[in-house]
Parts: sequence; structure tokens; C-alpha cells
Amino acid sequence: MPEVALIVGAGSGLSAALARLFAKEGLRVALAARDAQKLEPLCAETGGRAYPGDATKPDAVATLFQAVEREIGAPDLVVYNAGQRVRGSITEVDAAAVQQSLMSTAFGGFLVAQQAARRMLEKGRGTLLFTGASASVKGYPRSAPFAMGKFALRGLAQSLARELQPQNIHVAHVVIDGGIRRADDPRATERGEDGMLEPDAIAQTYSPASPSAP
Repeated sequence: MPEVALIVGAGSGLSAALARLFAKEGLRVALAARDAQKLEPLCAETGGRAYPGDATKPDAVATLFQAVEREIGAPDLVVYNAGQRVRGSITEVDAAAVQQSLMSTAFGGFLVAQQAARRMLEKGRGTLLFTGASASVKGYPRSAPFAMGKFALRGLAQSLARELQPQNIHVAHVVIDGGIRRADDPRATERGEDGMLEPDAIAQTYSPASPSAP
């Protein structure tokens, strides 16, 4: 039976490139987002299935994994691609927005990893990938909330790698060092042809079949 890949925080850009690549490689693809309806075109293209879910809420994440397991099987590969960027001066940035950013970028990663690990440990195998950024290793001005969340996600990945890899569960944190090209992102035009990273090329590093996979 084909393996199952679950992408949490799915949308355009990298998530869409991952869904296309995984489907091409024969995996059954599950896509999760707060607004599952926006994923319908991508599901039609890849044969994937969309699921609603707020990654910051424990019950919602548990329900998501239960639904995926019931309908297409327990995930063998889970990608956490959710996050929320909040910009602003430390003296002006809204505290509630910062809290939500940390919940989405870091706490959601923990919740998804917990549900994934329980199932992968039962199977005796699996792969868990976290999408990082330049901010995972370097804090930038007016971007403290994003750096806080991404640093935390990197710490989570490092801890899980040491805990789970001896039990045949591969864990990796992928640092994306640059902006990812999307059709609806005005930066793509402003920065020129080589100013943004191509999502299809990045997706190759996530592929279980790729020799460059983490």
C-alpha cells in the first residue's frame, strides 16, 4: 500500500510544490489548513485530500490525525510547514499577535509532532520534517516574534531527532535561507528573476527519494 504524506500548514508555494512532488512519487497526500476549501484546486491536481485543522489547538490536531488515519492511513511522512510572521518594533508590536505567532510557529509544531510520533512509534518507522527559515538561526531587526518561534521549532527538531532517530524515525529541520517565490507575492517582481527561491527546487530536498533529502 502506498505511503501517506501529511503536510500541515498547506497552501501555495512550498506546500503546493511538496504535494505535487509527493503525489508524483506515489504517496497518498493529505493537506491540512485552517481553511481547507482553499486547497480544493491543489487536491484536484494531486489527488490529495484536504482536512481542516488549527495546528495551535490540541483537540483539532488530534482530530486531524484521526481523520487522516481513518480515511487514508496513518502518516508515514509529516511535514510541518505552518507559521505566522509578525513584524514590528519591540516597543510597538502587538503582544496578542506575538502570542499567536509563537503558537502557530512553535507550539503547533509540538502538537503535530506529538501526534505523528505516537503513530510512527507504533509503526516502527517514519519521517518528520520541520520547515525552518533564516530566522531559525539568526534574529533580524523588527522580526523578534518570528525568530522566537523559529528558534523554538529548531530546538524541538533537535530534541526529537535525538529521542526518535534511535527508534527508526527520521527527524530533520530544513532551513530555507531566503524568500520562496509565489505568484501572489509582490516581492517576486521587486527582487527580479534571481531574487526569490523556487519552491519546486526546495521540495526536492524534502523528497524521500532524493539523494539530497535531509
